[in-house]
Amino acid sequence: MNANVMSALAEPHRLQIVELLREHPLTVGEIAEQLQLRQPQASKHLRVLSEAGIVEAKVDANRRIYSLRPDPFRELDDWLEGYRVLWEERFNRLDDYLQKLQVKKHENEQQE
Repeated sequence: MNANVMSALAEPHRLQIVELLREHPLTVGEIAEQLQLRQPQASKHLRVLSEAGIVEAKVDANRRIYSLRPDPFRELDDWLEGYRVLWEERFNRLDDYLQKLQVKKHENEQQE
């Protein structure tokens, strides 16, 4: 897992930019407007996201249109998979334990 990706996504405005770009590509001005940022602030955040490989820009005349790159999110998903497996195993053990408690409770109620 790339630490630069995690670091870039840790900043709230950058995470909001990623959320906006999930829907469709946007220009710097559109991002700034939707997040109520000044354009230089939005550009700075986009530069960090670009350096981390999260977004890419296409030049269209005098505009830069930003979109998400899928690779960092695939890497993040692969990294998280190990934790999903861990938590699924823990939840399965908890479920088994709770079922055993239910059976014991049911047996105790029948004995009374």
